[in-house]
Amino acid sequence: MSGRTSKTTVGALPDTTVESPFVPVALTWLVWVLFAASSGVLAARVLFGGAWEIPGVVAVDGLTILMWEVVTFFSAIIHTYSRRYVAGSSYETGFFVAMFGFTVVVMGLVAADHIALFGLLWLTMGLSMAKLIGIVSGWEQAQAAATVARKYFLVSSALLGVALTTLWWATGATTVSGIAAAAETLGGPVWLLAAGALVLAAMIQSALVPFHNWLLSSMTAPTPASALMHAGFVNAGGILLTRFAPVVTVDATLMLAVVVAGAASALLGKLLKTVQPDVKSKLACSTVGQMGFMIMQAGLGFFGAAITHLVLHGFYKAYQFLSAGGEVERTSPKKAAGRETGVAGVAVTLLTGLAGGTLFALLTGEGTSLDSGLLLVFFVVLTTLHAARSTVRHASLPAAVRYGAVPLVFLPAIAVYALVYTAVSGLLAGLPVVTAPTELSVFHAVVAAVFLAVYVAMEAGVHERSRRLYVTLVNASQPSSSTVLTTREDYNEY
Repeated sequence: MSGRTSKTTVGALPDTTVESPFVPVALTWLVWVLFAASSGVLAARVLFGGAWEIPGVVAVDGLTILMWEVVTFFSAIIHTYSRRYVAGSSYETGFFVAMFGFTVVVMGLVAADHIALFGLLWLTMGLSMAKLIGIVSGWEQAQAAATVARKYFLVSSALLGVALTTLWWATGATTVSGIAAAAETLGGPVWLLAAGALVLAAMIQSALVPFHNWLLSSMTAPTPASALMHAGFVNAGGILLTRFAPVVTVDATLMLAVVVAGAASALLGKLLKTVQPDVKSKLACSTVGQMGFMIMQAGLGFFGAAITHLVLHGFYKAYQFLSAGGEVERTSPKKAAGRETGVAGVAVTLLTGLAGGTLFALLTGEGTSLDSGLLLVFFVVLTTLHAARSTVRHASLPAAVRYGAVPLVFLPAIAVYALVYTAVSGLLAGLPVVTAPTELSVFHAVVAAVFLAVYVAMEAGVHERSRRLYVTLVNASQPSSSTVLTTREDYNEY
């Protein structure tokens, strides 16, 4: 047998316009209304500027409006997709209620200004996601996965509580904006405790290594819930660091530590992905790596770039999860695409990267000074070039054609990235800190050199030659044992 087998349809797809209960239909329409309203608010912001607030409680600024637009769009798409995905299941209504509730909580979180409200919504967001992971009440492994996730989210909320309490004690401010205004007075052990707790809370929520186990254990979540998780929930770490950027940027040493943590997760996420046997686990490891890049951009002082990355990654990962079923097809074995490791391939890659970096610098103005902006350009070029090469490689083109196709894919992609980054940074202009580049140090150079060396080694397949490394990666990417189906018959029930 060669090639793909013909697809067969088993039974009729449910008619969602007739068979859906009232609640899923109403909530789907309501979330689309929220998206339309968010679009109107975004247009008003762009045309007229300004911000709206209930003093001491909520503040609707550029970040709030952007996240409203993104979150409601993803949620509306996923609600619509779920109308058919969960149609007829016993948990259909509960799933839609939980999903809509999660959307509303996130919308409240990005608008919250009072620290008690912010902390409460952060906790509620985590508990809502844990509910979605374990939405099938009779499935033992799903409940175990929800328990694992809930423990991580409670720790994240506790760390955020420590940070907010410490900042309130140090500044006397009860609002996020008040803390930002008083950030210049922070320093010493009190600041370190608060800033360290903020960074750890962000790392847990964004599933960075070594806190990635909850994400890899969440495979029991319905695919729409996974899409919402990977396109929205994990982005909370970047939002948290952006909201408290004045606190995090007080000391350059902490910023460097954030860069190191992000870089490590970016590399390990890519390595862990290479040993995953299924589509969803591969996507989960990809998210671990991409969130590492997001946190790394925040550590470099470019919070607008971090928000840009989470928005673009959200679109990509939502699409990947919602189309994951299409990847499960019967195919014949075929030869993997070769790596462009020859002299010609290396030359084309270097020249393409230099051209892309120059284009990004011209469009954004970043990387034109001797500061961390150079590293921002470096990492943006590397991630975008990797995505372009992967796209071209999967197209199964001849080697000679691939060399020419990579620039044709990469240059427009990095131009779009630069334009989106510029637009997002403009929308965030009212925040206390959007861009805070740090001076380059020898440690930055070491991080960049090590990152590049490890990345090139992976691209060359060096890691595939070590059985010990393979076993280590497999062990490091194992979900919690209680969340794994151990009997084949268990699959038939759900």
